[in-house]
Amino acid sequence: MKRSVIKIDEALCNGCGSCVSGCHEGALQLINGKAVMISDLYCDGLGACIGECPTGAIELIEKETEPYNEIAVMERISVKGEDVIIAHLKHLKNHNEIEWFNQGLKWCEENNVKINLSRLEEEKPKMACGCPGSMERDFKHVAPTSNSIVTGPAPATELRQWPVQLHLLNPQASFFKEADVLLASDCSAFSFGNFHGKFLKNKALAIACPKLDNNLQSYVDKLSEMIRTSRINTLTVLIMEVPCCGGLLQIAKNAREKSGINIPIKCIVLSVQGEIISENWV
Repeated sequence: MKRSVIKIDEALCNGCGSCVSGCHEGALQLINGKAVMISDLYCDGLGACIGECPTGAIELIEKETEPYNEIAVMERISVKGEDVIIAHLKHLKNHNEIEWFNQGLKWCEENNVKINLSRLEEEKPKMACGCPGSMERDFKHVAPTSNSIVTGPAPATELRQWPVQLHLLNPQASFFKEADVLLASDCSAFSFGNFHGKFLKNKALAIACPKLDNNLQSYVDKLSEMIRTSRINTLTVLIMEVPCCGGLLQIAKNAREKSGINIPIKCIVLSVQGEIISENWV
């Protein structure tokens, strides 16, 4: 399966070790003066080490690798003591990876590893994962804010997560677990006035453009992983009537075939003036 892991440029790495201390999962070690990924199995793909690197030697890439294993991580780091365990669990919690977080807590309980749970409620640290705009955020349980300045009635938003661009999304993110997913072309939200109320309500969102985006095969891989490992319920593909937009539906079909799971896919086609032309299960 493909998932996000880190890649280290040895030519840029100065051996400072900052990334090693920043990786609470224990995926990195200093060997012969260079940072080395010792196991894909331990890399959670959330990129805490990126912000720790002073030379820009680390980046996130997608590659074929085993699924991340939280139990294996807990077994590996538990010998390092409570500080490392707390740092690891807070790292998962701050990225809204609640399923992995709960697995870690359960492992501690089952193995009689005592930790001070109150330390998990401390103030979140400054984001250290490169671009803060790509940090995962789950809005499902966040109450609406009244701080926004509007000139009329506040528009209803149905957005449940961040980010939304398919290249930036982790297919194993908590908001995809057993979710109904909307895969929307970039232009569709601009052509249909009630995009949120009509199409996005109660769905996780991914947006993409089959004409302008690069590496479309990675889209197939990500959607396939959503279907296979996150067990999404349905996939709705919202596209425009222009010919190039049909590529997004083909990507969804290819992902379903690759996953080996025949999940329902609905295709909705909009006109360039925002009218619904067709709506069919495919």
